[in-house]
Amino acid sequence: MSFGQSGSGPFGGPPHQGGSGGSPGKGNDGPFGAFGPFNPFGGRGDDGDGAGGRGGAGRGPFGGGDGGEGGGARKGGQSRRPGRPSALVLTLISVVVLVGLFVLFTGVYTEILWFNQIGFADVFWTEIWTRVALFAVAAVVMAAAVWLSVRLAWKGRPQKAPSAGRDSLSQYQRQLEPMRRLVFVAVPVVVGLFAGSAAMNGWQTVLLFLNQEPYGKQDPQFGMDISFYLATLPFLGMLVSFLISVTLVAGIAGLLVHYLYGSIRVEERGGVTVEKPARIHVGVFAALFLLLQGVNYWLARYRTLQSQDGGWAGALYTDVHAVIPTSAILAVTAVIVAALFVVTILNGRWRVALVGTAVLVITSLVVGAGYPFLVQQYQVQPSERSLEAEYIKRNIEMTREAYGLHDVETTNYEGATDAEAGALAGESANTANIRLMDPNLLSQTYGQLQQFRPYYTFPDTLHVDRYEIEGETRDTVVSVRDVNVSEDQSWVNSHIVYTHGYGMVAADASEVAAQGRPKFLLSGIPTTGALADEKDYEPRIYFGTNSPEYSVVGAPEGAAPKERDRPQTADSGEDTAYTFSGDGGPSVGNLFNQLAYAVKFGSTELVLSSDVNEESQILYDRDPVERVQKVAPFLTVDSNAYPAIVDGRIQWIVDAYTTSDAFPYSTAQALGEATTDALNRNEQFNLSGQVNYIRNSVKATVDAYDGTVKLYAWDTEDPLLKAWQNVYPDIMHPYSEMSAELMDHVRYPEDMFKVQRELLGRYHVTDADDFYENNDAWSVPSDPTQDDDNVKQPPYYMTMQMPGQDEAAFSLTSTFIPQITQGAQQRNVLYGFLSADGDAGTGEDGQKRDSYGTLRLLELPRQTTVPGPGQAQANFDSNDSVSQELNLLRQGASDVINGNMITLPVAGGILYVQPVYVRSSGPTSYPTLRKVLVSFGDQVGFADTLEGALNQVFDGDSGAVTPEEQQEFDKGETGGGEAGDGGSDEGGSDEGETGGDTPAPAGSDLEKALKEAQDAIERGEEALAEGDWAEYGKQQDRLNKALEAAIAAEEEAKKAQD
Repeated sequence: MSFGQSGSGPFGGPPHQGGSGGSPGKGNDGPFGAFGPFNPFGGRGDDGDGAGGRGGAGRGPFGGGDGGEGGGARKGGQSRRPGRPSALVLTLISVVVLVGLFVLFTGVYTEILWFNQIGFADVFWTEIWTRVALFAVAAVVMAAAVWLSVRLAWKGRPQKAPSAGRDSLSQYQRQLEPMRRLVFVAVPVVVGLFAGSAAMNGWQTVLLFLNQEPYGKQDPQFGMDISFYLATLPFLGMLVSFLISVTLVAGIAGLLVHYLYGSIRVEERGGVTVEKPARIHVGVFAALFLLLQGVNYWLARYRTLQSQDGGWAGALYTDVHAVIPTSAILAVTAVIVAALFVVTILNGRWRVALVGTAVLVITSLVVGAGYPFLVQQYQVQPSERSLEAEYIKRNIEMTREAYGLHDVETTNYEGATDAEAGALAGESANTANIRLMDPNLLSQTYGQLQQFRPYYTFPDTLHVDRYEIEGETRDTVVSVRDVNVSEDQSWVNSHIVYTHGYGMVAADASEVAAQGRPKFLLSGIPTTGALADEKDYEPRIYFGTNSPEYSVVGAPEGAAPKERDRPQTADSGEDTAYTFSGDGGPSVGNLFNQLAYAVKFGSTELVLSSDVNEESQILYDRDPVERVQKVAPFLTVDSNAYPAIVDGRIQWIVDAYTTSDAFPYSTAQALGEATTDALNRNEQFNLSGQVNYIRNSVKATVDAYDGTVKLYAWDTEDPLLKAWQNVYPDIMHPYSEMSAELMDHVRYPEDMFKVQRELLGRYHVTDADDFYENNDAWSVPSDPTQDDDNVKQPPYYMTMQMPGQDEAAFSLTSTFIPQITQGAQQRNVLYGFLSADGDAGTGEDGQKRDSYGTLRLLELPRQTTVPGPGQAQANFDSNDSVSQELNLLRQGASDVINGNMITLPVAGGILYVQPVYVRSSGPTSYPTLRKVLVSFGDQVGFADTLEGALNQVFDGDSGAVTPEEQQEFDKGETGGGEAGDGGSDEGGSDEGETGGDTPAPAGSDLEKALKEAQDAIERGEEALAEGDWAEYGKQQDRLNKALEAAIAAEEEAKKAQD
């Protein structure tokens, strides 16, 4: 008689019942002590005695289980009781668990507070409940399937004792038995949890499927509406993949149990015995798997239209004539083989099902892979051009449709290169708006002239917009004066005091002030200028691209303000303080919310600081792009938000896109590759992912003061947007609710334009034969102002009038040169010029201009060599007179900086304009405009003014109308601007200019004012060096007053001359 098995392990295994007859029993390991000699947490139990002896007692550091009962004899020996964990250990474990749960809870709770405060709770809860539903369904289905499979396999185990050849399996059975019930439940639960976690990520796919809208256009192969590919096919693919996973996992689990308990066994003399329960079990799961695989084969027919594997996107000749038919054959074959397994379940004969399975495998190899290979190799390749023509045409048409290129207005352009006198007389709409202020170089200039305090900053690249000034729309270079908190500041300074930026700064993009400085239209603190006065808008910026991670604002009525507001002015001898009065963030006025946010941001000060009170709000997630992305996770958000004064507020305007990678026959494009250029070299901060469909479906605004987000449905025809509006019916406003002022500042989105120009480089060709030859492919030229030849030239915003266009419009433009081919030399000649009409406003609320978004492409003749941007730059650099004058500008260790290369189609040819900036070597220097380079054909002009440079090119008289107030730069200056030139290292005037070309008469009011300004600058620099901020502020006031006096004196002098 054998004896009971004793468990061992860290907590001891349960006792086993004594067996019957024979040799002494062996102690077995517990669940955590398998093969005890190699496990420090539990060893093998003691050997039993013999017939009628006692069972073995388990060993281990925490004690073994009780010995089993011998067959009809006395009870086994008692085990040593496991040591109980101390109260301290239990308390520590409980605390750790509670803290972990609280951290998880605060993450969800703070998100709820944020979404409730901003008014987008529906977005949060819709995503949460959809994720929870998917998790629950997937977890339950997977767990139930695995549990049922395992349970049925165990129930169907043979009842007779296993043969001697199965001793090893019997040992595994005995080891499993004490914890069998636990394992049979735990394994399905764990597998279900994994399945549920994976399924949650498909929440957008499910919502899009359930709320889809028809596209209204059919695919050219199957005649299915495009929405089938955008919404239905991805969902069906996800569903079938999940069910196949369930079938495989559950089937394998059941198969293992059948084998472990002997329902499937390998006989000693060869062969495999399958008991009836196992046969039924295996047959059912094999049939289910094959049925699902048949569905998968059938869906694969449609997925060929989304393929990117061939030379062109979509189903090509081989796909249509070989892959699609064979996929249908395989689908039918899989269903037939599934039926054979059902027959096997009934008659118990495996031969037919196994033969059918072999046929399916062979068919998939021969028909599914071999036949398409033969068709491609021996039928298509010898006649590829003619056979693929129809499918290339499909690719062209569907790609242009998917990227909004189907309505491009293409014009053959003359490309004249001879510059004749008076040629620009009829081009006033273009020449009067040529942008000389480079937004990519002016950040330092704005900083020196308009920063005023070290806790303010300007972005590296400014923005181009347009405003109406005295009845005329002018291009402007704009930026906000954002807050800049250094990392070494205290918590109070970083999160209580320095909470917001202050004011907008704008300069005319075309006109230039004295000494090459910007002509400010909006500047200073308090804000003044031709564009607006501070009383016209709220200047404080709590939500911006450089805002602190979080700020705590708000105070009880009557409490002393603590936020640093604007610097001291003539009316105030010290910096002013301010208290936020809007509704911009969740409340942290109670201890629980304070604790939650203290955990979120890892800051105990949120609980301990006396500056956090019952009226406090916490502002976070403050970047406009991130804010829009958070409230609209189903959109792809443009990486560039730009500010505008709209209806008395600073509003960030953000473009957002609906995208897909499932559009049939459309070529995929990596967004990061397309949007990377000289100004956005780091793909990490650009759009990510790969798409083959994109629409600018949404315009969004973010209020710079209180962070309010508004989403406007812009592309009302986009089926993806319609679907998401079905999901979230209350979060979007129709664009008819946009004010006229907001509509005036809408522009064509930059990232979308970059994607479109990348595709248009190939897909401007619409003839299949020409497209196949690929001998007219274009590329975006490298930026000629950069040392790196591998960075693309960015597109430029400007007001211009294209040939054939009725009137000038604010446009986004780019150029094309021939695409370099392997082994050929790069030719930097112009092949194409692209513009997108960005004027949406009509002057009326909610009215969109019909021409907005029109893409216009000029194609230049191949027989005429029109210089591209790189060649134009080379012409500038190689011109002797230009080189000599640039060397003069470099005297005194000054840097000469080439501004952006503006390209304009005028007078039947291409005009290039490049501003030349000079920056002196001083620590407080900044770039100032000193010269203008112009070229038309091979003619080069280089002068102090745009008008002068144009006249040099066009035979002494271009006939151009240039900006009326353009001032000639100070010819006596060769260095760039410095604080001593009228600026300062922290601030400057509200105009940035102090004089013209005519020197002030000695002893005049103007001369006195300028001397006063110079003295204020010098004293301000000394105060700044000593860290005396109060004195620095006083000198800034002196500077402002002196400059105002200088301007007034200059105006008086002009009047006297008139």
